[in-house]
Amino acid sequence: MTLPTPILEPVADLTVFVATPIEAGQVTGLNSRGRRRIIPITGGKVTGQLSGTVLPGGADFQIVVSDTCADLDARYLLQLDNGEHVFVMNRALRRGSVEDIAKLVRGEPVDPAAIYFRCAPTFEVSSPALAWLTESLFVGTGARFPDRVEMRFFRVM
Repeated sequence: MTLPTPILEPVADLTVFVATPIEAGQVTGLNSRGRRRIIPITGGKVTGQLSGTVLPGGADFQIVVSDTCADLDARYLLQLDNGEHVFVMNRALRRGSVEDIAKLVRGEPVDPAAIYFRCAPTFEVSSPALAWLTESLFVGTGARFPDRVEMRFFRVM
C-alpha cells in the first residue's frame, strides 16, 4: 500500500493591515506562559480563489514565549467580492533570531526569509458554496512588515 503524498494547492494571498501592538504584560495561570500582545487588525485584501477584503475589527492575540518565538492566534472576518463572509481563525508560530525579532517589535523591516512564520488557518462559513473551506486542512506561510502581515494559504490535497 502506498500512501498519498500531500500536495499544496494555493488558495489565497492576504494582506492584513495592523495597528500598533498593545502590550498587555506578563500573563500567568494554568495555560499561560509569556507576555500577551494584542495587534488590532484594521483591514486588508484577499486575492486568489478567495477574493475580497479583510474587514476591520479582528485582532492577533499573541503570547510571546521568548525573545525568539511567539504563539499567534489571529481572528478576523473576510468579506468576499460576492458578499459572502468567512470567519478566519489562524494559529501560527513565528520565530527568528533575537536581533530580527527585536527589529520586528520595534516596527523595523526584516527580510521574510530570516523569520520562520507558518500558520494553520481554519474557517467558518455560512454559504454551502464555501463548505469546502471547512472540509480540508490548510497551512500557510507569512511575513510581518511594520504596517501589515502578508500570508499565503494552501489547501492540503
